[in-house]
Amino acid sequence: MSQNFTFKPKGPTAPFLLSAVLVLCMGAWNSGFAKKPNVSKSSASQPAAYELTEADKLFIELRDAARRNDVPKTQQLSAQLNSYPDTDYVRYFRIKPQMFDKGNEARADSSVDEEVGAFLKTYEGTAIGDRMRNDWLLVLGKRKDWSQFDREYPKFVLDDDTNVKCYALQSRLMKQEDAKLVGQDALKVMIDPRHFGSACQELVPALVQANGLTSAQARALGRAAAEMNFETAGRRIGGDDPIASIVRSARADPSKTYRDFSQSNLRYNKEDQAMAWGVIGQFLAKRLDRNAYDAYRRQQQLGFNPLLSAETQEWKVRTALRAYDWQLVRDSIESMNPVVRQRDPAWTYWYGRSFKELGDSEKANAQFHLLEDQFNFYGQLAREELAKPIVIPPKVRVGDAEIKEMGKRPGFNRAERFYAMNLRFEGNREWNWELRGMSDRQLLAAAEYAKRIHLYDRTVNTADRTKGEHDFALRYPTPFKDQLSPIAKTIDLNLAWAYGLIRQESRFITNASSSVGASGLMQVMPNTAKYVAKKIGMSSYTNERLKETQVNLTLGSHYLNMVLKDLDDSWVLASAAYNAGPSRPKSWREKLNQTTEGAIFVESIPFNETRTYVKNVLANASYYSILMDGQTTPMKQRLGVIAPKTAVLSELP
Repeated sequence: MSQNFTFKPKGPTAPFLLSAVLVLCMGAWNSGFAKKPNVSKSSASQPAAYELTEADKLFIELRDAARRNDVPKTQQLSAQLNSYPDTDYVRYFRIKPQMFDKGNEARADSSVDEEVGAFLKTYEGTAIGDRMRNDWLLVLGKRKDWSQFDREYPKFVLDDDTNVKCYALQSRLMKQEDAKLVGQDALKVMIDPRHFGSACQELVPALVQANGLTSAQARALGRAAAEMNFETAGRRIGGDDPIASIVRSARADPSKTYRDFSQSNLRYNKEDQAMAWGVIGQFLAKRLDRNAYDAYRRQQQLGFNPLLSAETQEWKVRTALRAYDWQLVRDSIESMNPVVRQRDPAWTYWYGRSFKELGDSEKANAQFHLLEDQFNFYGQLAREELAKPIVIPPKVRVGDAEIKEMGKRPGFNRAERFYAMNLRFEGNREWNWELRGMSDRQLLAAAEYAKRIHLYDRTVNTADRTKGEHDFALRYPTPFKDQLSPIAKTIDLNLAWAYGLIRQESRFITNASSSVGASGLMQVMPNTAKYVAKKIGMSSYTNERLKETQVNLTLGSHYLNMVLKDLDDSWVLASAAYNAGPSRPKSWREKLNQTTEGAIFVESIPFNETRTYVKNVLANASYYSILMDGQTTPMKQRLGVIAPKTAVLSELP
C-alpha cells in the first residue's frame, strides 16, 4: 500500500518517466488561466481541481509523445501550441525526441545541434535548460565529441546522471589522465547497476585495457549487474565470468545452488569460490534462509571482500546481525566499499553496536556521536545508545512577508501550474530547482508557502532540507486532523503512528493513486477497502467513495488497527504488514531461529521498500508524538523484540 514519492529516473528518459507510483491531480493553477489560491491562511481543505483547457490537453499529449520519442507526433502537436504559455517545454518536447531512438538511446547522428545550442542559450539557468544539457551531454558522449562535451559538462548543474558521469570519465581517459585515478573514480560512480547504461558499459573495458581497473574488478562490476538480472550489461562490462552460471542459479533457486556448490566449490579458484559464496549468501539472505550465514562465513574465510557487490556486502551485515555474530558485523562493515558504507547511516549505527557488544564502549560511542544529530531512524537509536532523549529542535518562525515573497518565485508558480495539470514530475523539477541555494530561513518560508497553498508534500520535502534552522511542524504537518483524530480515538489507534504512516504513504496528497490501484491519503487498495467496509458496517461503500478523504481515512485507520491486533500489537510487524501485506511479516517472523531485537528484525526485512518504509514510519511517529504530546516512547521500547512464531493464516487481505 506504500508508495515511493522520491523516485527519480536516470538517463535519457528521465524527464518523461513519471513515476509509475503516482498519478496525481492537485491544487489550483497559479496563472492567468485560473484563480490563484489564497495564501493568507493555512487550511486542510483542498482547493477545487483545475479543469484542463484544450490547449492543456494537447500539451500533455505532446509530453507523452516526447516520452515515446515519437518525432512526427511531437512535430505535429508542437505546431499547434505556438501560443501556449510554456514555450520552453513545448520546444524541449519537440527537440528531445530527435536526440534519442525508440529505445531511448542517444543518437550520435542527431541533427539538432543548432536548435539545442539556441535552446541552451535562451534558457540557461532554468530547470528545463539543465534537463536539455543532460540530454545533450549523452548525445555528445555517444559521438565521442570530447571537446564539446568538456565545454558543456561543467555547466550541468544537477550532475545526477550516472551515464553522463561515465562519459566524463571516458573523456578523462582519452586525455591520457592517470588511468588508475580514473578507475578509482569509476568504482565510486558505478555503485547501482540499474544505472549502468551504454556509457558505463563502454568505460569499464576501456579502463581494463588502460590498466585503470583489473579484470577481477571489471568482473565484479559485471557480476553486480548480473545479480540484478542485467546479464547483457554484465557481460559487456565484465566479460566472461567463471561464476556466471552460479549467479544465474542463485538468483532462481539459492537453496539448490547452495547444496550444489557445497559439492562442487573446489573446482574453482579461491577468488571465484569467495565470490560465489557471497552471491549465494545474498540470495539466501533475501529469503531469510539460515544457510545464508554459513555461505557468508565461507566467503569471509576466503577473503576478497572488496569485490562483492553493494547488495552482497549489505546482506552480509544483515545476515551477521540475525546470527548475533558481532565480530562478523564489525569485519563486514570495515571491509565495505566506502561509498556503500557512507550512503546509509545504518552501517554507522551497526558498526557502533558491534563495538558495544564486543566490549569497547568508547569506540561505540564515537560512532553514535556521528549520528546523534541526524533526524532519522538511526539518529534516534544512536541518541538512545548515548542515553539522550529524542528531541525536536527549537522552532524558527518566518514572517508573512517572507512567505508571500515565495509566491512571486517563477519556479514555484510554474510548479503549481504543472501540479494542477497532473504533471507531477515536471512540477517537482521546477519546485526543487527553485530551492537551490536557499538559506534555511528561505526554505522554511517556502515550506510554509507550500502549506498555505495545500501542497503538503512540498511542505514536507522543503522543510526536510534545512540544516541548522528548523520547523518540525512543517516537516511533520497534521492536515485533516479534525477528520482523523475522532476516527483514531474511536478505535484507540495511536494518532502519532497513523500520521507517521500517512506521511510515508501519500505525503498528504488526498488523491494520490498508485499503479496497482491504491488510493488516497492512506493508499488503500480497493479489495482491502471492501473488506474493511463490510467489517465495520459501512453499507453505503463503493470503490468510487475511496477517493473521499473521510472514507479513505476511516477505512485506512480501521485496517491499520486490524493488522495491529492481528500481529500482537507490534508496530514493527503492523507497519510492515500495511506496506507488504499481513502474510509477509508473519512468514518473516516464522523464519527466525531465536528471539530477535526489533531493530535487527527491521534491518533484515527482505524487501528494500518495506524495510525503508518501516524505519521511516516509526521515526515519523516519534516526532509526531513529541509535537502532539511533548513526549515519546523510546524507539527501542517501541521496536521491542520479535519472537519466532508459526504463521497463522489470516483473513486480512
